[in-house]
Amino acid sequence: MTTRDFLVELGTEELPPKSLISLSNAFTKGIVEALTKANITFGDVTSFAAPRRLAVKISGVSIQQPDAEIEKRGPSCKAPQKAIDGFARSCGIESSDLQVLETNKGDYYIYRTTEKGTDTLSLLPAFVQESLNALPIPKRMRWGSSRIEFVRPSKWLVMLFGDEVVPATILGLESGRKTRGHRFHYNHEIELIDASEYEAKLLAPGYVIADFATRRAKINSQVIDAGVKIGGTVEIDPDLLDEVTALNEWPVALTGRFEERFLDVPAEALILSMKENQKYFHAVDADGKLMPYFITVANIESKDPQQVIEGNEKVIRPRLADAAFFYETDKKSTLASRVEKLSSVVFQNQLGTVLDKATRISALAGHIAVLLHADVENAKRAGYLAKGDLLSDMVFEFTDLQGLMGYHYALHDGEQEEVAIAINEQYLPKFAGDDLPQSNAGIAVALADRLDTLTGLFGINQPPTGSKDPFALRRASLGVLRIIIERKLDLDLKDLVTKAVSLHASLPAAATAAEKATDFMLERLRAWYEDKGVSIDSYLAVVAVRPTNPLDFDKRVNAVNSFKTLPEAASLAAANKRVSNILEKNKLSTESTVNISLLEEAEEIKLHSSVEALQTRLQPLFAAGDYTHALAELASLQADVDAFFDSVMVMADDESVRNNRLALLSNLRDLFLRTADISLLNS
Repeated sequence: MTTRDFLVELGTEELPPKSLISLSNAFTKGIVEALTKANITFGDVTSFAAPRRLAVKISGVSIQQPDAEIEKRGPSCKAPQKAIDGFARSCGIESSDLQVLETNKGDYYIYRTTEKGTDTLSLLPAFVQESLNALPIPKRMRWGSSRIEFVRPSKWLVMLFGDEVVPATILGLESGRKTRGHRFHYNHEIELIDASEYEAKLLAPGYVIADFATRRAKINSQVIDAGVKIGGTVEIDPDLLDEVTALNEWPVALTGRFEERFLDVPAEALILSMKENQKYFHAVDADGKLMPYFITVANIESKDPQQVIEGNEKVIRPRLADAAFFYETDKKSTLASRVEKLSSVVFQNQLGTVLDKATRISALAGHIAVLLHADVENAKRAGYLAKGDLLSDMVFEFTDLQGLMGYHYALHDGEQEEVAIAINEQYLPKFAGDDLPQSNAGIAVALADRLDTLTGLFGINQPPTGSKDPFALRRASLGVLRIIIERKLDLDLKDLVTKAVSLHASLPAAATAAEKATDFMLERLRAWYEDKGVSIDSYLAVVAVRPTNPLDFDKRVNAVNSFKTLPEAASLAAANKRVSNILEKNKLSTESTVNISLLEEAEEIKLHSSVEALQTRLQPLFAAGDYTHALAELASLQADVDAFFDSVMVMADDESVRNNRLALLSNLRDLFLRTADISLLNS
């Protein structure tokens, strides 16, 4: 079948840089899905995204939909003629033209025809319009007197199918074959004869690098080279690189300089100011120290680049001066003095002020430090000072610096270094995959802060509901779990949350807060393991026995995962399920003690002997938390368990024999439950 290349480009005013990639991906996805749904074949798909344009080029697009075989089944041949005529009319034919379909349930009238495929050219406008309508735009805007809405004012529309313009009116624009070049270097129309010319003609004479990835790579290379020229290394934030790429069509990296006196300010504050306000990259020397340079990316190849550099230097100077002023002003008050002022800042109406929270964090951090055999006073001091920098001018201006500025101010005040480090580490991890706190005091404060919030919200009956989680309790829970598991801490959640609840002055739901908060946190492990590729049944098998020590929980999940790879696993899982069902239906009235004298069959005698031997042999493994080896040992029971069920009637007529066999099965099941409920594993 004949094919052509399809090109669509929507020209606009400058698009939001942080949304450019998501808009481009969604635009492309919408068109591709529409073509696929219409059964139109196509080849390679290329997305283009630049500050003033979204474009998609698709090669080898079939010029027509394939013909479709249509088949409609009608009424029975025994149906009234009126019904048969009605079916025929709905198909646009006479009843005499209907065919007959023979089935084992009787004969039915059927309509068969071939529907000719629609020309692709006529379908493309709707595909583009539907894709634009579905773009992830939180708030659309209008411009001029138009009622048309889009993320930014639309300026031109190119739609070519091969060398033919696709007739369309979209966002008030008539489609054509003329795109536009760079706003400054080539602010002229560029006529495209064929869709395949798009990228090359924009590059020359248009001065536009239309492909996002190509622009990104060029900027990355230019910025690295600029760092080398000043004898340093540029630290490139991927998000900043994406944003700068979305701001430029013809990127040119330029290096500027600022006064060395600003280096007295904590480097992080300077970096944040340069990055957030000006979109500059920073450079560090061989020792990792910030250098008094910045790399900016201009959207123009200036004949006098020094003027551009000087302009940027003039802009950054007052920004850095502000940071220096905030820092010097903040140092005039101690961190401890700021904590007292937190009594005027409400954390949550029912949970008191931020000072109240700081007091609770301090006490809980001290309790955790005892469990970690760490310095209790350092943990308590760090917990008390942790929120002090929230009232500093620097954090008020740059909220991302909370914790970090507390670290610098604590060192300035003469606090212990571990205290300062803990203040900085309190918010770790900030997101999935982020670093964890390393110091003992930092671990204690990070856990205490999150646990205080969790128990407080559950204690006033305000847990997350649906997608609403204003206090980020889900993220806080994962933070707690990651710290305990990945730092291999022997801490019990139930004990920690119980202590946290006790530190709150008054909680309406104090009686249930610990239980609910613990369950909520353990449920977060489900998604965590799924993200790590652990099958859900391994999690369910462990959570069924409800270990509340996250590190112990993780050991069990890993052990179950290992157990599932053994050849005996499926049979033992099925046997455990059978045992579970039997014991559920036949509750034992006494303890699960087996009377050896009542064992009659060789198979039950053998199973009892094996269970008894394993109970003794596995005790040190369970005590050490070595569940992987414990389950591997339990796998040896498969032959004995299978033989027991093949030869022994559990529900014997003699009640004492029956109860004795139930006791044996109960002991068997309890042995497995020391690790997990493997009856829940998928066989």
